[in-house]
Parts: sequence; structure tokens; C-alpha cells
Amino acid sequence: MGFIEEIAKCAEKVRKYADKVNGEEATKHALILPFLHTLGYDIWNPSELMPEYVADFAIKVKPLKKVDYAIAIDGNIVMLVEAKARDQKPEAHDGQLAYYFNGLCSAKVAIITNGVEYRFFTDLQAPNKMDTEPFFSFNILQYEPKDLDNLKLFHRDNFDATAIGKQAEEMVYVQGMTQLLGNLLRTPSKEFMKFLLKEISNLSPKYAIVGQINDNRIAKFEPIIKKSIQNSLVDLMTRSINQEMAQPGETPQPSENQETVNDDEEDLDKIIETHEEIEAIERIKVFIAKNIEHKGNFGYKKVTAYTGVHVGKPCWWFLRLYLLSKRKNIVTRLSMDEVMSLVSGFEVEEVSTSLGDAKSRIFISSVNDIDNIEPLIHKCYETEAIKHIKQ
Repeated sequence: MGFIEEIAKCAEKVRKYADKVNGEEATKHALILPFLHTLGYDIWNPSELMPEYVADFAIKVKPLKKVDYAIAIDGNIVMLVEAKARDQKPEAHDGQLAYYFNGLCSAKVAIITNGVEYRFFTDLQAPNKMDTEPFFSFNILQYEPKDLDNLKLFHRDNFDATAIGKQAEEMVYVQGMTQLLGNLLRTPSKEFMKFLLKEISNLSPKYAIVGQINDNRIAKFEPIIKKSIQNSLVDLMTRSINQEMAQPGETPQPSENQETVNDDEEDLDKIIETHEEIEAIERIKVFIAKNIEHKGNFGYKKVTAYTGVHVGKPCWWFLRLYLLSKRKNIVTRLSMDEVMSLVSGFEVEEVSTSLGDAKSRIFISSVNDIDNIEPLIHKCYETEAIKHIKQ
């Protein structure tokens, strides 16, 4: 079952039981825990989902402060959750969530929820200080496709604190800029109209505004500016519709310059590879070196949940190594049928659509198993190299 279907199934249960839930504890068990499970977290594993979490720095504080849930990936706390009763608004009242967020540097996401609405916070305004406003809100009973794309960021298989921070910044400022531009286009300010009258002269001498641009001149041109804005918006909408009609059924593909995985190297030294991960990468590197037909820049990128192995850029990945998971596994972009034709004796499963264009997962017992899937590694590398390496 794909991620979209899993969320829809969870939403169906919430819709069925929400009105019957009373109190905070019932909200946790009936609504919040199933949602966290849908995001890929092992809610039965006390080292991954820690209820009533008390940090070392909070032990001596009186009265004792605790957070409803701390969520960890491979031993590192990455998210904090404050639960409210179903009939309460998901707002912070006592400051305990901010207290924990500010004290735990590894936790870059804080969630306040009443089991229906989930409000996501980070530290855009000041490092390691929880923002007062959420950067993303998700209502499980009322969401759009774009909301699911954002929600995928918090799935255990995708979790990357750096990528979430960048996406949070983009979401906040795109929303703000959109609102600002909407206001300016609907009701142009005097400063905005003055700017347009100055800039129009740069297009052509025939558009030059002679003389000083004062209030009287702005008032004279205001109807023209408003009409021009309206015509421009109609033109943009018409072009967009014509482009969609000219290419029916086609889905825009990201260009090679669009990174689906964060490509900043500045944070790599903050995440340390384990001995197993280093050994696995070295083995794969040896296998790839044998590939004479396609030679590309072999590289890898370590994020919180996995290590991605790529051809040239992190978004050109061909393997993802989940070696710190409870069950070690390798994710590929090949279909189930392709993988099963190249390996035998390994458990293979189709992956959730929360992983984007990943398609299959191979479970291994140890790094030594990599030696037995060399044909698969070659095929994964070649499939991605052909797309990007100029012959």
C-alpha cells in the first residue's frame, strides 16, 4: 500500500472515531499513535517512540517537565510531540514543548496536535529556538495533494533535518511572498505604482515618463496600472492553460538542476558514518569500478535515516542504504521484477510511494550480503548512469 493510500486509511479511522474520543490519553491512543505509525515509526519500540519523555536537563526542574512523545531515529531524537485532547485547539500553553526543543539540539521538528490537526514547528527565526508559528499544518480530515508531498518529509524513511529546514524556509516565505504579491496586485500601494512608473522607462523610450513622479502623476496612472496588472494576470493564466492543453497527460519532470535530495555538503560532517556504512560504500565502490561502459562520479551522501549512493549528484542516486534500521535493507529505483531477476535468496518488497521514485527494497542480514548482489548493484548503477553521463 502506498503512502497516499495509508494516509487515506488513517484518515478514515480518524473520521470514524474522532467524535467518540474524550480526553488527552484517548486522543493519543486512538488518533495520534496510528498517525505516527503511518509515518513509518515503530510505536511499539520504546527506543524509537518514547512516551512521557524526560530529558536529563529537566530532571531537577520543579515541577517536573516532560514532553508527551520524543521520536528517535537510530538513537538520535529528531522530533518532539505535544498532544492535546481532541476537543482542544493544537496550541502550546505551558511552554514545555519549546523548553525541550530549545534544550535538545538534535530535535529540529516539534509537533502540536489534537489528533486531527498537526502543526509543525522548527527554528527558522533563531537557531535551536522553537518558532512561535508553525511552518506547516496538516489536517488529516481535510488535506490536498500538495499537503501530502510536504508530509512525506516527516516519514521515517525520508527524514533529513537539513532538507526539512530548507523546505520549511521555502514554505514560509513562499506563503508570505504570495500574500504580499496578491495584496499588491489587488490593491497596488503608492510605492509599488511609483516603482512601476520608474521601471517602465527602461523598456523603451516610447514608455518614458517625462517629469517628476509625484502623487498627482501616480493618481493619473493608477487606473492604467490596475488595468495592466489585470491584463498581465489574464495573459499568464491563458499561457498556462494553453501549455497544459498542448501536452495532455504529461507530467512535468524535474530538470537535472532540481535537487530532490539536499545537495549541501556543509552539514555532512555533523552526521557520522558507521563502520558498517563505510564498509558497504567501499564494497560498492569496488563493484562500480569494474563498470567500463559507463564511468561517472561515484559519491555518497549520509542523511539521518540512510546513506544515498549516487552517480554525480545526490539526486542521481541509485542505491539507498538503510544499515542502521532494525532490519538492514537497500532501496533501489528498479522494479520488483527487475530486482528478483538479478538476486535470489533475498526478501524483496515494493516500497511505499513516500520514497518518491524508489520502487523496491532488498533486506540483508549484514554488509557481507552485498557481495552476493553485485549484478544488482551494476544494474542499478548503469540504469542511473545512462540518464546522466555523456558518452
